[in-house]
Amino acid sequence: MEEMLYSSAHEMIFGFAKKPVTVANGLTFGKGKVVPEVNFTLPPMDLAHENVPEIRERFKDIAHRIMERCVELQQEEVVIEFEHLFDMTERPDFGAQLTKDLKEVIEKYRQSHGTKAALRVTVADIRDRTRPPRMRSGKEIETMLRSFELCADAGADILSIESTGGKEISDNALMIGDVEGLLFALGVLGPRDMDFLWREIVSIARRYDVVPGGDTACGFANTAMQLAHQGLLPKVLAAVVRLMSAPRSLAAVEVGAVGPLKDCGYENPVIKAITGVPISMEGKTSACAHSSPLGNIAAAVCDLWSNESVQDVKLLSGNTPEVFTEMLIYDCRLMNTAIEEGRAEILRDLMVDSDRFLDPQALILDPKVMYEAARVIVNAGEDKFKQAVAVSRYAHGVVKEAEATNKIRLRGVEAKWLEKIGKILEHLPEEEEEFYASVKARYEGHFIPEEYGLN
Repeated sequence: MEEMLYSSAHEMIFGFAKKPVTVANGLTFGKGKVVPEVNFTLPPMDLAHENVPEIRERFKDIAHRIMERCVELQQEEVVIEFEHLFDMTERPDFGAQLTKDLKEVIEKYRQSHGTKAALRVTVADIRDRTRPPRMRSGKEIETMLRSFELCADAGADILSIESTGGKEISDNALMIGDVEGLLFALGVLGPRDMDFLWREIVSIARRYDVVPGGDTACGFANTAMQLAHQGLLPKVLAAVVRLMSAPRSLAAVEVGAVGPLKDCGYENPVIKAITGVPISMEGKTSACAHSSPLGNIAAAVCDLWSNESVQDVKLLSGNTPEVFTEMLIYDCRLMNTAIEEGRAEILRDLMVDSDRFLDPQALILDPKVMYEAARVIVNAGEDKFKQAVAVSRYAHGVVKEAEATNKIRLRGVEAKWLEKIGKILEHLPEEEEEFYASVKARYEGHFIPEEYGLN
């Protein structure tokens, strides 16, 4: 990318994207409205073949309940995300059958009530089940791509994945605070895998005339956020990792993904600033899946608003999928009313101000910071390693300045880690080739170079 689609952070706001996306049923994202995106999963149960009929009925019932709640609350547009469990990708026919079942329910409500609903199918990255994983060869990648193809044919409107290229390095790097390992995962391995994988996904999407949505750095940056939340990782490191992950996720759009990007990608505003694609985000209404310090600020520039995922269990007001559908509807109704009444900028700024100085991770999600991070990435050129290094240094500088001006307060260990991260980033090799040569032996046996096009 040689330039950015937005001229300033102020121009970015929820409900609007420079490049809106329309799916087959006419539902459009990023054209002046925020749409709720409901994600659900099964309670603990056996996914064996003999239980498939029961699982199919459960999925259809969940979809009916979600759509019925939309009708009751006069919500005319919604996205249902079907996020595969591993078994559903490993058995492509299984995942495709569930996709078809969900789409039939959606179509029924379109015909009976005029409700516009889109189905996002997120295929599981089953390559990571074996370590070191094979990313480009073998049964796992063939099965994944077959799953994408069958789900596209079965009725998916949007294809997504939370891919894991480089995760075999980052998992251990996060646990020991290995900044160079994280850069190796996110600046070298991850972008190579994204380029390879998303060319395949985009090709499948075009063959079946569906939308290639996007990826997330959930397995990297969200893992860091949760470890930080548990006190197992410095929050300042999680904040740096959040922006470090952006160039890797951007790669999907560079080879043809068009959005809406998936909700778990808190790096999405950076990509939106550069490319103009619509984005799904999650925050306070994802507390059913995980806690975070990003409850309000995450909605500042969203185009879809998601609950992340919730198990289908009984509450007093109904089962959780329709309950969280209602919560999302009301969140979106508030944002859309603000748009209609010309007060969207006020609401956006209030959401930002309510979170940003309470945690370094929230600070990083400030749209102004995200916008400048996008500019840093663009100015770094096309090299993904250079982009990752540059935006990591920028993230460190943002947190350091906020601490120096007393906008955020860091505990003693956090301040020490901030200083340590800064020194490591300062002394990194500037070229990927030199960096790879310096770290290759350290991670030997943990990854397969050939599976990333490396020697």
